[in-house]
Amino acid sequence: MLSLSVIAAAFLLLLWSLRYPWWKPAVPLAVPRILMYHMVRDHVENARFNGLRVPLDEFERQIAWLSRRGWQFRFLSEILAAESLPEKVCAITFDDGYADNLHNALPILRRHGAVATLYLVQHREDNDWSVLKKAHHDEGELAREPKLSDAEVETLLASGCFELGGHSATHANFSRLDHATRRREIEGSKAALESRFNVPLATYAYPFGIYDDVDVALVRKAGFIGAVTTRPGISRDVQGERFELRRIKVSGRKGQLSFRLGLRMGWRTWG
Repeated sequence: MLSLSVIAAAFLLLLWSLRYPWWKPAVPLAVPRILMYHMVRDHVENARFNGLRVPLDEFERQIAWLSRRGWQFRFLSEILAAESLPEKVCAITFDDGYADNLHNALPILRRHGAVATLYLVQHREDNDWSVLKKAHHDEGELAREPKLSDAEVETLLASGCFELGGHSATHANFSRLDHATRRREIEGSKAALESRFNVPLATYAYPFGIYDDVDVALVRKAGFIGAVTTRPGISRDVQGERFELRRIKVSGRKGQLSFRLGLRMGWRTWG
């Protein structure tokens, strides 16, 4: 008869394997990966959104690991425009426009020859968009996070390490907007940011990952060549799914094992 300790160990191994499913098949390396980040900064004690905050040392380890393992960093616009791609290509993306993207992320990207796509909210200062999705998220945590000024965005673009993408005018909850307002949020912000920074915005990120067929059509009509979602995973057909691309969410609450499994299979682990 099996001892209780053996049964307990087997049960713990089963739980661990469900949380970190190493046994699942890997996605072929010929399929590019798209990583989703928000902030690169230390956690805030007892804060709701620490999953969006990847500490600096963790981010450094992740980018260094990718570089050592031979991953090539590309802007997402380059991936979508390419007729063919080598193995091990990844796109790093940042949503919203937090100031730490400049002060913390950029030096690390530079050290490792990496580039990233920034999905910038046009009206980002004093904007508490988290409450637009869930009314009880009213503590103002994200509103207090320092956002990139226009001058800082210019510094990012001048570095050569960042390209700009669209993320709506106000980070609105599109499920609550009429057609005309959705169009203004998408087309108006694209035109405004392109005029302000004198760069094209090739790709778009749906705010909160909330979208429907109407939004996809509006993004196409606005002139974007592709769009990313918050759906976890790896899009195997990048060209066919170019307006509904999955991303690997990089959480500040998880470690390197979760990050590497995400790169391997696009899996979003528990917790």
